[in-house]
Amino acid sequence: MSSAILFPGQASQTPDMRDLVADVRPDLLALATELVGEDPFARVDDGTDYAQPALFCASLAGLATLGETAEAVAGHSLGELAALVAAGSLDEADGLALVALRGRLMQRAGESSGTGGMLAVLGAGDVAGLARRHGVTVANDNAPGQLVLSGDHEALRALGSDARAAGLKTMALGVAGAFHSPHMEPAVEEFARAVEAVEMRQPLIPVYSCVSAARVKDAAEIRFRLVEGITSPVLWRQTLEALHAAGVRRFVETGPGKVLTRLVSRTLDEVEALTARQVAQSRATTSA
Repeated sequence: MSSAILFPGQASQTPDMRDLVADVRPDLLALATELVGEDPFARVDDGTDYAQPALFCASLAGLATLGETAEAVAGHSLGELAALVAAGSLDEADGLALVALRGRLMQRAGESSGTGGMLAVLGAGDVAGLARRHGVTVANDNAPGQLVLSGDHEALRALGSDARAAGLKTMALGVAGAFHSPHMEPAVEEFARAVEAVEMRQPLIPVYSCVSAARVKDAAEIRFRLVEGITSPVLWRQTLEALHAAGVRRFVETGPGKVLTRLVSRTLDEVEALTARQVAQSRATTSA
């Protein structure tokens, strides 16, 4: 059975993820603290500038506990950088530096705008049509019936009213700005320069981009997709479907948390969806 390892994005944080990093990858914790200027785990809920490097470290710590390889990798938003490290395209230190910069630039872009936010819309309905009518962006297509929208606060409030009137559920997200939308354009130029400056190698295993929902061809495309991802939607449902079409039937999420594991279960039938922690627990039980 072909398998893929998945790396989560923001909102996957768990209370115990720092403990795992300190235990398994203390070197990453030290480097993240140096790059951010303080321990990012202590302020993970204060902004994406802290959350992104913390989650990157936690996902690589989860990978270290997994003890198995896969035929493909994919990452949700910032998780794409961890996936590239796992595939051998990017050195860990370069990946963490890019993630820390990405978080700072996105936080700054959101704060400087001051008018943007994100809204999750759950349920079956024409959410994309609502987004077009209200002038907002579909930022994340996470799973059937689970979209996240980005745009001005006022437009999102009006859309939320219409969505609830149509029987849909909505939830405002506590983020600094309208991520994965044109609101993030101020973050692009500096991030593009940083991506261009690091060494990027041909992946050793297939990497599926959540921006294109397809396998990336080479280092040039990897650079392009990483920069494009700042202002473009996360096509996670379509990425899972592409992996499934390529023969993947076992999906293992590094963690922290199990957000992506749930999204796999919502999107695909007759597949195995596990977290790295579940794999480790199963291995321990088998060997006992």
